[in-house]
Amino acid sequence: MRPNLNSLINLHSPLRLLVFSPKFSSASFFCNPAVASPIALRSATKSSVGTRAATTSRLLLCRCTCTTMATAPPPPEAVVPVRDKIELTEVERKIFDRLLATLRHFNFSTELRVAGGWVRDKLLGKECYDIDIAIDNMSGSDFVDKVKEYLESVNEVAQGVGVIARNPDQSKHLETARMRLFDQWIDFVNLRSEDYSENSRIPTMKFGTAEEDAYRRDLTINSLFYNINKSSVEDLTGRGIADLKSGRIVTPLPPKETFLDDPLRVLRAIRFGARFEFKIDEDLKEAARCEEVKNALAAKISKERVGTEIELMISGNQPVKAMSYITDLTLYPIVFCLPPNRQPEVSDGCQTQSMVYLDAAWSLIHSIGYTSFTDQQRRLALYSALFLPYRNMTYKDAKGKRMPVVNYIFRDSLKQKASDPDLVIKVHQSIDKFTTLIPSFTSKEETMPPEVDQEMEFADVPTTSKLRISTGFLLREVKDLWRIALLLSTMLHPSDLASSSMEDNGKPELDKMKDLFKVVEAAILELGLDNVWDMKPLINGKEIMSVLQLKSGGPLVKEWQQKILSWQLAHPTGTADECLEWMKETHCSKRAKTE
Repeated sequence: MRPNLNSLINLHSPLRLLVFSPKFSSASFFCNPAVASPIALRSATKSSVGTRAATTSRLLLCRCTCTTMATAPPPPEAVVPVRDKIELTEVERKIFDRLLATLRHFNFSTELRVAGGWVRDKLLGKECYDIDIAIDNMSGSDFVDKVKEYLESVNEVAQGVGVIARNPDQSKHLETARMRLFDQWIDFVNLRSEDYSENSRIPTMKFGTAEEDAYRRDLTINSLFYNINKSSVEDLTGRGIADLKSGRIVTPLPPKETFLDDPLRVLRAIRFGARFEFKIDEDLKEAARCEEVKNALAAKISKERVGTEIELMISGNQPVKAMSYITDLTLYPIVFCLPPNRQPEVSDGCQTQSMVYLDAAWSLIHSIGYTSFTDQQRRLALYSALFLPYRNMTYKDAKGKRMPVVNYIFRDSLKQKASDPDLVIKVHQSIDKFTTLIPSFTSKEETMPPEVDQEMEFADVPTTSKLRISTGFLLREVKDLWRIALLLSTMLHPSDLASSSMEDNGKPELDKMKDLFKVVEAAILELGLDNVWDMKPLINGKEIMSVLQLKSGGPLVKEWQQKILSWQLAHPTGTADECLEWMKETHCSKRAKTE
């Protein structure tokens, strides 16, 4: 028998759902060999551990089976609605009029072009406020100086004029001039060509033609220009518009050459492919999987830039599709590189399991309601799901201290902000506690809730108050991340522990998870525990020391602080005087028994 995947990835709770939702996920990640379409991967309801393990093993073999099948006839290429011409807004028209007026004022023969994403998005009928102007015969800073001079000549004030210096580590290879026109930032650079050295992703820049500039760009759909002088779109690679209409991600030059010049373009291709749900060209995929390109990505690209691209993918509209591309192109261990000296060692199933959890979390977020979570909560929920297989793994840092592997991924592999690993680790640490409390919320009978905190002491209160105490202590730990912890706990919660009414409705597994989440969320809100982490102790340390007749603090004071919090959670309308009286009576009673 093949081993249970949950044991391979060291999870305490059994896997409840293995699902790639057709609505949100990459159709190519898991396939049904019979029909070559996405399938729902889930453990059977009320199945035994052995059955679940066997089911998991079959699912893990699914993708391997798909790759050995005869290739099915390709489906018809998608047709993306693309406009025949760009329609300018009133603000854009005013901006371009001022720039053209500058040319006429100084009698310049200069051609001005809007480059890249603005052209692509306008052709797709999307609004874009990121205008980059490419100039054919002078630098951006020289032209901005002329625009400023012209505006002053007509009694208009130039706003926000400045220069952004080259910063190759942040992919800024050329000096960029900026200014504000009609309350919109505009960037100005010259057309350029690039020459790359063998061991660097930082090119040697020089003035180039519009065609050279177009071919040096990462993707054909990003190589389009809008010629302001002629009010027309220019497709100088000859395939930018065609690839936009067919929904294809293609590089202007051969993909391997493009990626070796700048390996960051691999991740950009993935990001745009996921964002627009475009098909990534097969030659591009082959180049991305090439060991030479992967080695270049690892050696030439800073971790900060990798982290920025991953952040844009996770925060984007198709995070599962983006991460599935990374996995499918065998880039996962390069992007999310792990530390040495790991305990336990990473199993072969972790990458697959990361994707399973990410997809389940993304689908569940949408099923619950996308707006039920803030932007920050959504991104932390997705990171928490993606790194869930590593939550019990540790490594030794430079000082020999044991640290969570998740901490290494954020701080060393992605160079993300310092707070992210702390928050995700906090979510991971709370999952088991949340999972143990779920039966108390779903049971129709009053049951004694488990003590989720070893330092917590129950006051002499009814069972319902004990549930409020247990949950209150947990929420005070995880604070406003509690819905994220509940989300992941719902995914891991065994289906046979759910209420019978939910089991017998014949609902898909995702609906059952959503119902379970809603039941627990509603119960927590009904207990009045949202924002419980802001609850202040009714009795402070000095008052505790006075009752206990202590001259200094210590373990006994900390013990009573926990008891007082328990009392407050059990008596939400209690006053400070009532709490103090309870403490005196309890302390005196305990002292009398001791004597």
